[in-house]
Amino acid sequence: MSELLDVRLPEVTLRALTWGDPADADRPLALLLHGFPDTAHTWRHLGPRLAEEGYRVVAPFTRGYGPSEIPVDGSFHVPALVSDAIGVHRVLGGDHRAVVVGHDWGAITANALAACPDAPFARVVAMAVPPLSAMGHLAPDPLGYLTTLARQARMSWYIGFNQLPRLPEARFDRLVAGLWAAWSPGYDASVDLAYLRRSVDTPERRSAVLGYYRAFRTAWRPPARYRAHRRCWLADPIRPLLYLHGADDGCLNPRYVERVAAHLPPGSRALAVPGAGHFLNLERPDVVAAEVLAHLGAG
Repeated sequence: MSELLDVRLPEVTLRALTWGDPADADRPLALLLHGFPDTAHTWRHLGPRLAEEGYRVVAPFTRGYGPSEIPVDGSFHVPALVSDAIGVHRVLGGDHRAVVVGHDWGAITANALAACPDAPFARVVAMAVPPLSAMGHLAPDPLGYLTTLARQARMSWYIGFNQLPRLPEARFDRLVAGLWAAWSPGYDASVDLAYLRRSVDTPERRSAVLGYYRAFRTAWRPPARYRAHRRCWLADPIRPLLYLHGADDGCLNPRYVERVAAHLPPGSRALAVPGAGHFLNLERPDVVAAEVLAHLGAG
């Protein structure tokens, strides 16, 4: 069973699910970061497995997602998410053994942490979104690359939609149900959508989680307190990275797995998980857990 923990940071208080005693400094810290449209409950399979292996696992509802606070500074920029992750590590007394695992927006944050020289995480796992720097490398087959890019442009319609005023809030329930169905075909998301409804239960909450996309418009102008991490999210990773991607992902083209593998640092791997869509940690939890534990125990 998970327990709840409040992590008070200068800019926002995050409430987190935990497995394993979060105050036990003898255990290495494992920080698990969820994405959109999802909640910290997405780690209900992986969290207990990591705790069984000796980690103290902390999975926050990221800023704006209830029961965490909506940040008073209104920032949902990637550098703010990086700052939150580093802040959780600091508040909980994490050390050099700490690891971070992220999915979707959590993966964007994890990839940025893998590229930040001052990030306090020894190993990183990203799921469903690879490092953006690696995605930009041309493949040996330029035509294949352009085909992949064109297909991805069609799949990414929701990014522009989520930046529209008011309309995404008004259609939020239909939007997120449709995304789960399209991104992980055949997966029954009813439990996850119920968690999401409880987490994002007001117009203010809906605007907050959509704010992650609207922050793209000012991506290079985050609040001053976050600017130290401004370049990390587009930089090449420098820490060992495990990248996992569902072979049937309807959100991000699975062909990116082969394209990013050659552009990761030593000790890294990129793997397509068969029989899984975008929410691979929920669809193939045993496979994902085995790969994560193998990576975290390596070296």
